[in-house]
Amino acid sequence: MIKENKHMQRILLIDDDAQILESCQSCLNSSGYKDVLTESDSRTVMALLAREDVAIIVMDLRMPHLSGHELLPQIVSKFPQIPVIVATASNDVDTAVNCIREGAFDYLVKPIEVKRLVTSVKKALELRSLSSELSVLKDYMFTDRLDHPDTFRSIVTGNKGMRAIFQYLEVISGTRQPVMITGETGTGKELIARAIHTLSGSSGEYVALNAAGLDDNMFSDTLFGHRKGAFTGADQARDGLITRAAGGTLFLDEIGDLNEMSQVKLLRLLQEQEYYPVGSDFIKKSEARIVLATNRDLLDLIKRGKFRNDLYYRLCGHRVHLPPLRERLDDIPLLLDHFLGASACCLGKKKPTPPPGLAVLLSLYHFPGNVREFEALVYDAVLRHTAGVLSMDTFRAVIGDERPAQKSDPAAHPPSGENPLNAIFGHFPTIDEVEEYMIREAMKLSKGNQGMAGKILGMGRQTLNKRLKTQSPCPGE
Repeated sequence: MIKENKHMQRILLIDDDAQILESCQSCLNSSGYKDVLTESDSRTVMALLAREDVAIIVMDLRMPHLSGHELLPQIVSKFPQIPVIVATASNDVDTAVNCIREGAFDYLVKPIEVKRLVTSVKKALELRSLSSELSVLKDYMFTDRLDHPDTFRSIVTGNKGMRAIFQYLEVISGTRQPVMITGETGTGKELIARAIHTLSGSSGEYVALNAAGLDDNMFSDTLFGHRKGAFTGADQARDGLITRAAGGTLFLDEIGDLNEMSQVKLLRLLQEQEYYPVGSDFIKKSEARIVLATNRDLLDLIKRGKFRNDLYYRLCGHRVHLPPLRERLDDIPLLLDHFLGASACCLGKKKPTPPPGLAVLLSLYHFPGNVREFEALVYDAVLRHTAGVLSMDTFRAVIGDERPAQKSDPAAHPPSGENPLNAIFGHFPTIDEVEEYMIREAMKLSKGNQGMAGKILGMGRQTLNKRLKTQSPCPGE
């Protein structure tokens, strides 16, 4: 977790006008920024920054004793991580340019528009958060550190890619930005969402909502609640799940299934942290951290006009992609042992001993349902088990002679350490596939001359001719 999490939203306002300080503080408070410090004497600012953690600064340029022009370079020099937004009554382009050159993040003109102030503060906070995350992430990767391994105990893995995901989660958990989790069904997206909630240290609840199959009315009512009389049967007002998740985490699963109206409402919630209860004209503020998940290809949905482009890019601030089980084959033995023990405990049986070849057999299966399917498969085998070594029949009935799933792009370069045959075939090939490939390549090299191709392959012309008759026509024939 980012160490400065406690004060990631703290804003410092500096102005010699007490009324302006009070007005700006009130505007920010009403926009959801509760941790706002004010300072009217610019001479005390550097000492204040030395003892207080501040995320961003909004500062007037024209102040007595020590002007903003003089204070800005001091802040930039000693506290370069703090974005500074400067404000002045003079609508002077040269002043704005000079401030930006000296390190200011943004420039506001007095009288300051509320929307402009809030927008600038929001962008500055996002920049500060991203900068902090990148710094901490570098430290995690260089040291391969994991500060809270117990948080991930429910996710059984020894995979390096999964460990990197855990490290990333520790880095981003301290922010309030939404997190998007993608991955195939059964990869453990909700376990990751719960881990984010635990790491955040939030005092509020973890609340989950599966959006699959919900029309806009049901989605809005469940998430945002309704006022009394909003619709037939609404005899009393009811809070939605967003209220229950205040100060905690709201997990929205299967967001790729949301219709257009629901997507608009979700976009507003993510952008402004605002929502309307059903039947109400009064805006409410959300105080929940939003975590979202989908197993759908959102970019494909955007191309087909099924998902909003602006919503997608709003979701991409923090993104976690969970690999399918077929890309975590080193986890097969660990998961097998874990699920055997868990299933036996649940069924009140002694943990069975798996046969030596079971893990290898399982590694040949593509597991369309991923870890969830693996767990169900092991549970069923333990349920049927009576005594002795665990039977492989239950597994063979599902897996059969099925081979590993083929990759969609056979020409793609394989990851470091992967079998080079995968680069040619897109999967580990059979003997017949290799033979056919070699014959085709030899025929290409010999320009269709079977005698020459036979010599290349180390076989006689007649033998090659028989093999060719069992294949589709080769180039050059």
